[in-house]
Amino acid sequence: MRRSLPVIPLVLGLFIGALTPPVAHADPVDTVPAVVPRPTALTALDGHAVLTRGTRVLIDPRSAHATATPAGRAELPGPAHQSVGALARRLRTEIERVTGLTPRVVADAGARPDRDDIVLTLASDGALGPEGHRFDSAGPVRVEAASTHGLFYGTRTLLQLLRATAPDHRAVPRARSLDRPAQRIRMVHLDAGRKYWRPGYLRNLIRRMGDQKLNTLFLHLSEAEGFRLYSPRFPGLADPDHSYSRADIERLKAFAARHHVQLMPGLELPGHATAVSEAFGIGFGSGPGACTGAHTHSHLTPDWIVDMTSERAVAKSKEIVDEFAGWFDAPLFSVGAEEVPGQLADCPRVRDHLAAAPDVSTLGDLLNRYINTLDDVVTAHGRRTAVYNGSEHLPAPQQQVHERVVFLTWEGTGAEPAIPGHDEIAIGPFYNTPNNYHHKYPDEPWMYDAWAPSAAPDMLGSGLTNWADYNFWADDDYVERHMAGARAVLADRTWNRSPTPDALTDFRARVRRVGDPPGMTREWQRPRVPDRPSHRWTFDDAPYPKGWTYAGSPGNTLFARDAAGGLHGTSYIVENPTPVPGVRGQAWRFDSDRDGVGFGGVDVAEPWTVSVRVRPSARTGDQVLLSSQAGALKLMQHGTGRVGFTRYGVADFSFPYTLPLDRWTRLTWVATPGRTALYADGERVGSVPASIPLPLRSIGTERASLRGDLDDLTTWDVALGREGARHAPSRPPR
Repeated sequence: MRRSLPVIPLVLGLFIGALTPPVAHADPVDTVPAVVPRPTALTALDGHAVLTRGTRVLIDPRSAHATATPAGRAELPGPAHQSVGALARRLRTEIERVTGLTPRVVADAGARPDRDDIVLTLASDGALGPEGHRFDSAGPVRVEAASTHGLFYGTRTLLQLLRATAPDHRAVPRARSLDRPAQRIRMVHLDAGRKYWRPGYLRNLIRRMGDQKLNTLFLHLSEAEGFRLYSPRFPGLADPDHSYSRADIERLKAFAARHHVQLMPGLELPGHATAVSEAFGIGFGSGPGACTGAHTHSHLTPDWIVDMTSERAVAKSKEIVDEFAGWFDAPLFSVGAEEVPGQLADCPRVRDHLAAAPDVSTLGDLLNRYINTLDDVVTAHGRRTAVYNGSEHLPAPQQQVHERVVFLTWEGTGAEPAIPGHDEIAIGPFYNTPNNYHHKYPDEPWMYDAWAPSAAPDMLGSGLTNWADYNFWADDDYVERHMAGARAVLADRTWNRSPTPDALTDFRARVRRVGDPPGMTREWQRPRVPDRPSHRWTFDDAPYPKGWTYAGSPGNTLFARDAAGGLHGTSYIVENPTPVPGVRGQAWRFDSDRDGVGFGGVDVAEPWTVSVRVRPSARTGDQVLLSSQAGALKLMQHGTGRVGFTRYGVADFSFPYTLPLDRWTRLTWVATPGRTALYADGERVGSVPASIPLPLRSIGTERASLRGDLDDLTTWDVALGREGARHAPSRPPR
């Protein structure tokens, strides 16, 4: 339930200087402060305030245990959990990490601030809202806010200014600002159903989000391929080793609260739900009179959708939502509710139900009734339900989605609200789906130069959306590298919707100058393997690893098991490779530029070795074996038709060797910094005085794949010598 916030007496005597109008956007770029996001109203002053060994953090003892004044109360972004005292102690630690200084925290209403002190004031001021603050670094540094959300964000401004000021990071440019966000919800969305994210990565992401004043981490915790919340109440639904327990969530919530980030949970019902349907036998493909593949998307089975006509299935859906809604305290809880296939209306089970039930007459009615049923459960927990948009496209003469339900609009530009009568969060323009089928990346130049977040009262905010389609086992850092830039732009624009004062290149330089917040931990990286293959894909049939559900129909989304390194892959939903006999066991046949395999691996710096068996069936202008955004290994290089490699944006390289058609050849690339050699069937055929990091994003690109059969793709994290390359094993020992 929503918590009542304590009433805090107005703190007097800590004056913040009067504000002047914000810096005009026509001013030179060097007037833009090194703060991400930009303050909404800033007056730059001459000189610097300097922290010293005598610097103190001053707070009023009457507010030491408080989080907000009455003026700071709001449904969104949710209650502040960190008290003024806790925030002051946290700031002391962060300043020490940035500057080497350790300020004393002093709770004394009568303390007189010196010029090198920092004063945190919690004061009732309706102009600030729940997250706004006043910042004054004329000396002493003062931050005033109506809640500790606002105080926290003011201290982020301070810490960023310190980090960006060389050499000792102790000087703060003198300035005054009134700073409050343009949108209430500033969100990062992670697909945690298809992919399991390491807790260490989630904590670093939360650190970065808090530093950039992003306030909502939406964990999309169920998908057709997996369910990531483990409760003993539902044995078999989630694998404990690849999901989050109640204790895990409580720890993550507490950590997020210290960074003023709310954890917004999301399940996916009734569609995208194979893992749920199969765990309980409640899908449209289960039981007598089951629906068939003709009643769902062609690459899926009818168990992809929970049976909304079944009382047992609806009851189980309510039970699941009731359990996990109690785990979280964010104001919003998503139940998904998107992409229910229209052809489901032709299933006899659905037709019979619609004919017999008095309150539904169409598939749209059936879906909306299901949404409303789950909304009642969420509402009983004191939350609001969120759904992805799509249900509004289905005719529904008898059932309308409850007005209190929030829509996550993934269609359109997000410029203005699109669902009449409902609050919305815009996510459509900000998709990061880094695979070679969807190939969706946020348009950062458009976001920075042209997009203005909507200020409409029913547009609650905007969110950067990360989907893990065909990257189920990707490295966390693979996705992070794709979304970091867009996340910073989203943070800037959703906080300050005024026209940007500089170019995107300037903004990126500012982001680099500010850098990461204090407290970051080392990101997990795959360790280099010195004495055995690092990855090995044989393309033999294999079951999905524990914790993942195969949700495709036969022949779709083929699984490529990595027997050495765990970087498994899948093909896409169209133009799948065809399993055929290989050199030993099974190979995959590629016959379209849309054929490919997604891995989501981070490029590996030289040295490295790659060996593969390939039987080309045709010549095309460009055939890519392994690729990433940075480079690719080529079976047929553009312009020469020879084996080679490419550093995108720099150069294409070719070896003096052309693959013969219609017979198996074992190719081996051996790379050291600045040189790459090629072997064909164990014989050295040439070398090139250049090299690239080993690309591990995917087989093929979105435009160019190979033509022919592929078997026994193996990598090493070392450069095998001549004898090693001649005899490189191509299959794991049996």
